[in-house]
Amino acid sequence: MTGADVRAAAVGAITRGTGPVPVELDKLVRRPATWVLATVWIVLGLVFGYLLPYLSFRGGTFGPATGGPSAEAVLAEALPASLSTTAVQGYPVFAGALALVLGALCTGSEYGWDTMKVLLTAGPSRNAVVVGKLVALCAVLGALVVASYAFDTAGALTVALVESRAAEWPGAQDLLVSAAAGWLVVTMWALAGALLGALTRGTAVAIGLGLVWSLAVENLVRGFAGVLPAADALQRFLPGTNAGSLIAALPTAGPGPVDSPGVVPVVSGTHALIVLLAYVAGFAALTLTLVRTRDVA
Repeated sequence: MTGADVRAAAVGAITRGTGPVPVELDKLVRRPATWVLATVWIVLGLVFGYLLPYLSFRGGTFGPATGGPSAEAVLAEALPASLSTTAVQGYPVFAGALALVLGALCTGSEYGWDTMKVLLTAGPSRNAVVVGKLVALCAVLGALVVASYAFDTAGALTVALVESRAAEWPGAQDLLVSAAAGWLVVTMWALAGALLGALTRGTAVAIGLGLVWSLAVENLVRGFAGVLPAADALQRFLPGTNAGSLIAALPTAGPGPVDSPGVVPVVSGTHALIVLLAYVAGFAALTLTLVRTRDVA
């Protein structure tokens, strides 16, 4: 979607009275980058949640001497009973990183296209523009979570059929709690990306800073947590640590994710939930304040 398309959408929406949220939803859905990120998200979920565990089960080496999980534990991860945990095991790392990129694109690209001035001067208030963007971003993430669960359901059912295992599914409550937790995790990262996009008035630096933080800085802090009490105290309030702890606290009918990167119960599920909600509110408020108070030049 080009800058001219954004201008036309903004002005057209104002004259039709459709409001910022439908316009932002339309823009996000029409952007090729959204579909690319969604495809990568779903493919990675299927590969790491179902394909690799199944291939490991069929051709891996197991037993007490290996020090790893048993063959049945690896297979159980890819069966329907573990859907509520397997479907979100990658959210703290790769899905969170993709959501951060989408958030940065949602706000930062407006500056690159030189369309932010149009959005803020053509009719809606600054509050309405920013809230519209963030609400649309959260809605798109919700749709992506639902879509990923649908594909993961198909992957789990395929593994069960190939191995002639019973298709026992987790309860509806477990699935809802799991999906809500996953949505909260990716929403937190997406709003962090949106804040960085507005702060840097672009996408490249925002995405770079966000990925360096989520994939490098947090790992360094966690690495020193075992030897430095200050690092241990700090990691308990980091977004990535709490995202992984929330996913680790999910109830499961199976053995749970096997060696999932980032999914470590450093803090309790309640602690992680409170911290993530605080980050969501804080990132949204900071983005709104930044756009409201800063000149758009």
